[in-house]
Amino acid sequence: MTGVGSYLPINKCSNEHLSNFVDTSDEWISKRSGIKNRHFVTDNEKTSDMSFFAANKAIENAEISKKNIDLIVLATTTPDNTFPSTATLVQKKLEINAVSFDIQAVCAGFVFALSVAKSMMTEGNYKNCLVIGADTMSKLLDWNDRSTSVLFGDGAGAVILQKFENTECKYDDWGILSNVIHSDGQFYDLLKTNGGVSTNQKVGFIEMEGKEVFKHAVDKLSSSLEEALIASNKNIDELDYLVPHQANQRIILSVADRMKIDISKVVSTVKDHGNTSAASIPLALENAINSNKILNGNLIGIQAIGGGLSWGASIIRIGKPKNL
Repeated sequence: MTGVGSYLPINKCSNEHLSNFVDTSDEWISKRSGIKNRHFVTDNEKTSDMSFFAANKAIENAEISKKNIDLIVLATTTPDNTFPSTATLVQKKLEINAVSFDIQAVCAGFVFALSVAKSMMTEGNYKNCLVIGADTMSKLLDWNDRSTSVLFGDGAGAVILQKFENTECKYDDWGILSNVIHSDGQFYDLLKTNGGVSTNQKVGFIEMEGKEVFKHAVDKLSSSLEEALIASNKNIDELDYLVPHQANQRIILSVADRMKIDISKVVSTVKDHGNTSAASIPLALENAINSNKILNGNLIGIQAIGGGLSWGASIIRIGKPKNL
């Protein structure tokens, strides 16, 4: 993972401003989620636009030519159109030739996209992959439902994955060391929209059973991280940082406590942008890199859970050796 980029729309909405049109308050939101602000797309700004901006930053930070990208995997629940894939629009805007497609695992989308991308790069001839997580969650919000509408925001994040020759196994401890992903449709109704193309020809609004989702989030985020650590032959103390899905500060703190990881090692940016679904991990990751927390060669863990339920975790040695 050699480059990270992110993008937040210019429209910043504080809890105080939100309370002008939602029956809520800064105290109510902050106490339950830790969120202070979120960003919403401007008029005519779409998921592909945010993806394009984040992608360009990731490409620049990876110091590669965009022409070398041969694979784009975009995780989103809010595509520009029902079809074709938003990834193909990003490909068009970048003016490159790359196999491009979307995947949908809601808030777990970025972890799932990494897993798919790594598998394709390992088994195929792809050498430079652009992985994007982007969502315009404001389009799915019912402003009369304060239990969900206060939690979400819009944004995009992207990373570059590169494959290098490793004939002498010098780089075995670099890159994505493990991926663990799970789904359980028994919990389908805990977090969903009340619409869909084949259901009622509508997008629908988010519906969530908050207490149940919270319980499953803490359990499944913790267990998947433990699995990922075992799969990579690492232990929790070896992690330099944990970058969790930025959904709720209470969930982040509960998982840190369950895993017995020092809270100073946990990256949290949820207060600044709320739950941006598939975008939240790369958003938090770039923030930590820009603030000189996460450095080249650091060992990090990422974890996420979303509707489905779908969840997973990865262990990553970020950056690349100096001789590459």
